Amino acid sequence: MEVADLRVWFPVTGGILRRTTGWVHAVDGVSFEIRRGETLGLVGESGSGKTTVGRTIVRIIEPREGAIRLDGMDLLALRGSALRRQRRRFQMVFQDPYASLDPRQTVGDTLAEPLRTHDLATGPARSGRIAELLRLVGLDPAFVNRYPHEFSGGQRQRIGIARALAVEPELIVCDEPISALDVSIQAQVINLLEHLQREFGLTYLFIAHDLAVVRHIADRVAVMYLGKLVELASSDALYSRPLHPYSVALLSAVPVPDAAAERSRRRIILQGDIPSPSSPPSGCRFHTRCWLRERLGNPEVCVSTEPPLTAPEPAQPDHAVACHFVPELTRMARPDDVVAATTPANPA
Repeated sequence: MEVADLRVWFPVTGGILRRTTGWVHAVDGVSFEIRRGETLGLVGESGSGKTTVGRTIVRIIEPREGAIRLDGMDLLALRGSALRRQRRRFQMVFQDPYASLDPRQTVGDTLAEPLRTHDLATGPARSGRIAELLRLVGLDPAFVNRYPHEFSGGQRQRIGIARALAVEPELIVCDEPISALDVSIQAQVINLLEHLQREFGLTYLFIAHDLAVVRHIADRVAVMYLGKLVELASSDALYSRPLHPYSVALLSAVPVPDAAAERSRRRIILQGDIPSPSSPPSGCRFHTRCWLRERLGNPEVCVSTEPPLTAPEPAQPDHAVACHFVPELTRMARPDDVVAATTPANPA
């Protein structure tokens, strides 16, 4: 799948006539590709536009501009029955397992609906397919007549995964599928997603804010900030040597399971709040909170010119960064060197 220059703006209305007075720039010129069989992680703060990207890909939200292509097919040009036929190829697992299932439908009804919509099975074949889906996600087929309130959060999320698998998709958008679950259940759901990917050759867009989980599951990682992609790289490259100041700050906050190493680490604490997407900053979106800009004397280029998402090093063409001063970061060997150059050590 290829996403090109995607823009999703939501109108801000006011007055008695509810006229449009402004726009919320939820996603503002995002481009990336998802390769067949891989997991692309999409990370960033709350409000950065991650979920909006995922919902736009599956056509829950219509974009203002841009293109979404699946094997070269323009999905945004499809309507009606043509779009319905292609929906079999891409599905979504939603964030909240307590809100994503209809409380008035049994598990069997929930899983039968996509089969009925796409005419995939009828009669005994449909019942057999529902039982197979429940077994695939680790649930007892005898649960078929139960309602969502009779299940735990982890079990509900498994039902949501089974619903996405029902139409045999190629791409699944996972919108923070474990954020509402306990830690022990999170590991079970992640292991399930990895097992299903190996068994069926699935492709995932994995949206999350937990960088430790993304490191475990993702082949490549895209970092979003205020509707923009600021860095895109392989998981190994991003976690070993981030090149955008925002990525460095995010990774400096990820705890490590080593008490001595944790005490010696430096952390970057970003000042202020993320700006409003209805009035985003000019130039680089991150310049109002950028610790590197402060270190370099607040150069005006950050305010006046938006940096393109480009590969700063010819040897790493898949590592793209949107920053005017990437050379400052590339001269520092490791993320901890970057942090140590800007902040004092944590107190013992």
